[in-house]
Order: sequence, then structure tokens, then C-alpha cells
Amino acid sequence: MEDDDAAEPTNCLHRLTTARATALAFALSAAAPVSSALDAIVDTIAPRGPAAIGDLGFVSSARAQSATLTASQAEALSVYDKAVNDFKAILRTRRTQIDSNQPLPNLPGQALYLARNAMLSAYKDLTDALPAKIGKPNKFGIPPAYFDADNEPLLDEYANLFKIMQAPPANAQNSNTPFHDVVELATAIARAKGLDASQVQAAGRISLGIFFAETNGTQNMGNARSNKYKGSLQSGVSEDQSGQRKWAAIKPSIAAFDPALNARDDKEEARAGNLDHRYNHWTAVRDALMNAHADVFPHIPAILKALPNPIDQMKLFELIQIIPSPTKSALKSGSLAAFRVSDPTVMAYLRNNSIFTFGRADRAKTSATYGEILEAMWLFNDKFERALSKFNEIKTQQKR
Repeated sequence: MEDDDAAEPTNCLHRLTTARATALAFALSAAAPVSSALDAIVDTIAPRGPAAIGDLGFVSSARAQSATLTASQAEALSVYDKAVNDFKAILRTRRTQIDSNQPLPNLPGQALYLARNAMLSAYKDLTDALPAKIGKPNKFGIPPAYFDADNEPLLDEYANLFKIMQAPPANAQNSNTPFHDVVELATAIARAKGLDASQVQAAGRISLGIFFAETNGTQNMGNARSNKYKGSLQSGVSEDQSGQRKWAAIKPSIAAFDPALNARDDKEEARAGNLDHRYNHWTAVRDALMNAHADVFPHIPAILKALPNPIDQMKLFELIQIIPSPTKSALKSGSLAAFRVSDPTVMAYLRNNSIFTFGRADRAKTSATYGEILEAMWLFNDKFERALSKFNEIKTQQKR
């Protein structure tokens, strides 16, 4: 959920065809929303505590043996140390503002997101210059070449702050079954689009992945990096309205084969009333799926054949949100993994969603195949793995 203007990224419901600004990144992934996502880094939510950022006085392992470094290596180390200190500073500022009830700036998550990215980028440049500095695995699943595990407390605090800043509004209408709702709606829509039983299940699984990518599985979420994209699947107002119109067109056919789902839909519509539909979980998911993904569901048979890995399938549908037009072209090409994008605007959208974002080598890429793009979406891996686990749990419950 990034946008083409770094001042307002969101959790990944971008539309090149409508000039929608990209914004992701709460989720580590989510993206901001956002992105989207917000980013995957906020997946592990540490308990909020008074120690917070002021007590994070550990020394990065990257500082060791600085006296033996070449000039370029010493420069990389200096840039990294500054990036870590800058990240600490903005985390500390936001914590102080929140704990003392001070007003937050517009898009309060943006500075956090950019500082986090700068730290990861600087560490990748450091480990490129000094491969021996690649350390131990970290609990976030970030490749060790991009992140020093000693800094895990910083990302814990990052997650805590985004959780506070992106809390749903007081009038949001939650569902007691948010994950089941996503699967139910997606499978019904896929069935109405003519998919068979196995393909319908894939639609449900993929859509649950989108929910995790966009909001880390948090229903009715706000967005600390965008004033535009909100709710369970981080939609804009126009996108939600488009989804409502498309749902109205398909609703009669769904009612014919699933009257129970239709009754639930009527109930949620009545419940939402004049409320922004993005803050009723059911209607938010329904409208977002209809707006962005329903027309792609008929491609699921080809997607399953080209990408047998369920995580890659989820990544591809997330790309429908980030770079929809090129992704649809890639699907039609008959050679999905080899399809190459090189438009600078497309590459910028990817970078705004934490893809080819970190380190000089990644940022220097002027083109990429879809195979390379999927591989570069490593910040989403943990989120999609949790979505897959939740989907399997739902399917097991349904069999009982």
C-alpha cells in the first residue's frame, strides 16, 4: 500500500489505471497497507511497555572492528549507524507524542516507514561491502543481509506504534468471524464467475492472503500513511463505490445458489446504513474484492498452473493491487514468470511497496521479470504463510 508520492503511501490498493497513489507499509508487509501494507515488519506485535525506545541503547554488531575497514567500508558503516540512530529518534518522538497525548502530524507513520527503510537499505549496503557482517536469523524472517537481529526491539516498537496509530475508528462495525467472511465472500464470488470447486477454494485462500497483506489481518483498520485508503482491504472511497455497483450486479446469481450468504449480506447492509462501507468488515471486504479481484478470478486456473506455490499465488494477487495493468498483461502473455516490466513508473510503484527498495543494488534495477518480482516480495512471506495457516484451519473446521 504505497503510493507514487512518498508523502502518502498506503497498504497496497493502487491503481495505475486510475492514477491512484501507492502507499504500503504497516504490515511486516502491509502494506502500508499499509501495503502494504502495511509492511511485513509489523507482523510481530510486542507488548507495549514503558521501556519503549528510550532504553534501546544496545550497540549494533556492525560497529565492531571499524579500525580495520577500508574507506568505502567505513563510509557504509557510518551511513548505517546514522540510519539506526535516525530510526531510534523518530520512534522515540512518536512514542513521546502518543504517551503525552500530543497531536500527531499528518500521516504520522510516513516518517517511521521511511526511517525503517533507510535502516534496512543501509544495512544491505553495509553487508554488500562487508559480507562477514551478515549475522544471525531474526524473528521477523527478514533476510539477514538486510537486517541486524540485534535491532529486533526497534521493529517491535515500530509495530506497537503503528498498531496504536492505525486503530479502527470507534464506530467501526466488526465481525465475529473476520477470516471466515473473507473466505466465504471470495468463494461465492469465484463460484459466480464459473470456477470449479478446487478453483473456488484457491480464490478463498488467495483473498485471505490479501487481507493479511493489506492489514495484517486487522479488520476495519485505519492507515497512518494515507488519508485516503482505509478499512479491512484498504480501499479508497471510489474503489468501494465501484465494488458496491459490481456486487449489486452479481448479487442475484449468488443469492440463487447461496441464500444464507445473501441473507448475511442483507443484514450487514442494513447494519451499515449510512456508515462508510469501508468500516463494516463484511461490506469492506465484499466491495474491495469485487472492485479489484473478481474480474481476475477467471484467470485462477492459469495462475494455479503457472504458480503452483500458494504463497506465489497470493503474491501475484497482491501485485494486482500494486501494479494492476502490468500484472494483467503478464497473465495474458502466456509466460508469466518471464514477463518483464521496465516502465519507470511501474518500478517506482514496486519500490513504494518494499519491492526492490533496500540497498543500492536493488534500487538500481531498471527492469524485472515477474519471477524476480515475486522473489523480491520477501517482506510478504510471513504474512502469506500465516494466511495459509489460517485458511487451512478454516477448512478443517468446515469439515467437522
